Amino acid sequence: MADHAFHRPGPLKQTNKAHKTGRHRSKGAIDNALKGKVGLKAISHKHKQQQRKEQRRNQSNQLRKNKRDEVLQQKRQLGGQNTAPFLVCVLPMHENIDANSALAILESCDSEIVVEKSSNGTVYMNLPRFKQRFAFVVPPVGRGNELIALDYLKVCDTTLMLTSAAFGDDEIFDRWGQRVFNMISAQGIPTPVVALMDLESINPKRRTATKQAAQKFISKLLPEEKVMQLDCAAEGLNVMRRIGGQKKRVLHNVSNRPHLFGDLVEYVPNGELGTLKITGYLRGQSLNVNGLVHIPGLGDYQLGQVDAPPDPYKLDKNREGEAAEVRLLDRSDPEKQTSLQSENIPDPMDAEQTWPTEEEIEASQKETKKIRLIKRVPKGYSEYQAAWIPDVEEVEDQEDDDDEDDDDDMSGNEDDEDFMSCDNKSFEDECEKRDSDTEEYLDSVSVSSEAAINDEKYDQQMDFQEERETLQKLQQARTDQLWPDEIDTPLDVPAHERFQKYRGLESFRTSPWDTKENLPSDYARIYQFKNFDRTKRRILNDAKEFEGVLPGLYITLHVINVPGSRWNAFRSGQLTDNVIVYGMLPHEHQMCVMNVVLQRIPDSEVPLKSKEQLIVQCGYRRFVVNPIYSQHTNGDKHKFERFFRPYETVCATFYAPIQFPPAAVLAFKVNPDSTLALVARGRLLSCNPDRIVLKRVVLSGHPMRINRKSATIRYMFFYKEDVEYFKPVKLRTKCGRLGHIKESLGTHGHMKCYFDGQLRSYDTAFMYLYKRVFPKWNYEECVVRSAEHARQEASAASRRNSNQLEDVPME
Repeated sequence: MADHAFHRPGPLKQTNKAHKTGRHRSKGAIDNALKGKVGLKAISHKHKQQQRKEQRRNQSNQLRKNKRDEVLQQKRQLGGQNTAPFLVCVLPMHENIDANSALAILESCDSEIVVEKSSNGTVYMNLPRFKQRFAFVVPPVGRGNELIALDYLKVCDTTLMLTSAAFGDDEIFDRWGQRVFNMISAQGIPTPVVALMDLESINPKRRTATKQAAQKFISKLLPEEKVMQLDCAAEGLNVMRRIGGQKKRVLHNVSNRPHLFGDLVEYVPNGELGTLKITGYLRGQSLNVNGLVHIPGLGDYQLGQVDAPPDPYKLDKNREGEAAEVRLLDRSDPEKQTSLQSENIPDPMDAEQTWPTEEEIEASQKETKKIRLIKRVPKGYSEYQAAWIPDVEEVEDQEDDDDEDDDDDMSGNEDDEDFMSCDNKSFEDECEKRDSDTEEYLDSVSVSSEAAINDEKYDQQMDFQEERETLQKLQQARTDQLWPDEIDTPLDVPAHERFQKYRGLESFRTSPWDTKENLPSDYARIYQFKNFDRTKRRILNDAKEFEGVLPGLYITLHVINVPGSRWNAFRSGQLTDNVIVYGMLPHEHQMCVMNVVLQRIPDSEVPLKSKEQLIVQCGYRRFVVNPIYSQHTNGDKHKFERFFRPYETVCATFYAPIQFPPAAVLAFKVNPDSTLALVARGRLLSCNPDRIVLKRVVLSGHPMRINRKSATIRYMFFYKEDVEYFKPVKLRTKCGRLGHIKESLGTHGHMKCYFDGQLRSYDTAFMYLYKRVFPKWNYEECVVRSAEHARQEASAASRRNSNQLEDVPME
């Protein structure tokens, strides 16, 4: 056997550097650590079958075909023989444009077109060439009719915006057009079509330039839309083809609910109450006859039954064998009907408690010991100071009332870490107003003629009371922005009494705050979901799968128990004969705390104070509330904002009936001439009463003597008791130093404080205090009110006030 020679490395052996994997383990190290181990997912899940190329191509073709069939099915849900016609809103964007002239051109666009008019003014056009049906509605035009146009556009499928070339290139939209366009763009424009009229009246050499100028103006507002000409029958046919063939824009708030634009309205009295019969085409989702319906201007009601009369506007009327009788589609069941009760009735004895027994006291003490957390106490802190560190909150239970603090507290919109605003932003342009009609009515007086007027006549048209109030509000907002949340410590009242409802927080972001602590009595009247997002998904999915009265049918709704006095007041206050009905989803009539995200529009430059009255349109509802504002940030706590300033985005909180998003939100302010000005737009965030809104006050003190690590602070307090009471609260300075109160000096509020560095002579010490604030129950639905209904509401309000007064001694 041959001897084997082995190579032995010498002292000059080459050594390679080891591979550095960085902060993570290498693949080899992971394999060595997991040798013999099999993942749970690898055991439980089967291996996916590898598809061949032909199978993948076939699968993609099937998905494409299903998507195409779904799109075609959505298109066929409108305008056909057995479906609802295309509902088109003819909206003039200039007050001098006559919408009836545009309808006359559309009516003569084809020789075979069939035109019929209903009693309420809706024009139905059946076009056999396209095998489609159209319905045209025209809202009233002019200042003060913006809300009617918004109600029409909520339920329409297409918006035909009319403009004219006869007013020049600079008057594509007039002041009315700009105002209403800002509102409908905030609400959502359903499938816009822009038609340019009166182009034939322009010089032929200037027609191309005029149309290009109109297209340039429209492209800034609606980038994807092309301006169509509407002057003759052929152009009218092109407009009809465009309406029937273009892709429809979906407004989810309306498409998720059944809705109906009433053609025929009949009120059948039965004593003080009566039945309202509304006939029209059902759109959106299927209607549940046991659910509730909402009529803007009237309120929420129940349904008695749903009938199906013969469709008088059928595309093919040559069928003589059709039955002309009215069919009963569904009748409500009194046992399954949704109740109209919108508020929870609290039991006054529900909070009654007996004195706990010794066993219960021992059990609670043991439970407290179990959940006690270990906390790091800074060096030098006493036991009393350590109690304020936010692992355990020890604050007396007191009700939160904001009214007594509103006159003293200022406002701010800075972050929690910004202790003093160094930005000296100019407010000189706050009183300057832009040339737009969506702004507040407080800048100037409109003059009908261009002739010179004297000063006395000008002064007679001015509202000096409103001018003074606006000036005061601007001054408060400016002070609030320069010194956010900073207030002066009162001299005559001890600070521990004035701010007894406030507490200090170690960290605004991480310190705990119990969501169920010190809730107001109004929280016993509202409803709350355990998980709002999960409930929203479930209800919307159930609404799509529900098989009730199918959309597309021509039906008659029997709305029961409508007061006759309210119906008469509603008819006398309406400019049109149309009635719009919305089918409500479950729980949407019950009261809750609604949170909406609002953004100021560019034309509105006057700050809005918190708790100032606004008219809010959220989805299909319109109501009057006094919201409170807070910062729209992440986290579980949100800082209260005293002012809603221009170019800002905040979250508004108020009591309102539940509504499931998505829903557009518009906020209006009433002008002195009773017209409405759009001041903010936004969306519905959630209906969650657990949102914590904390109001912050900042107490400031100035250094008197400065040492290396300590300083003597004065002017923050004026009593020795206040210094001892607020000793555990942390101090911050304008330059970023952190510190705490060591001891009191004298009896006039001077105190010795330690900081993490030496203070500057120009530095200022701050103490941040917080309390939770809640909105006030001042919800009021925008409905017509008869004298009897007003008396009933007044008596109910007086009963509520008396009950609250009776509860005060018990507390």
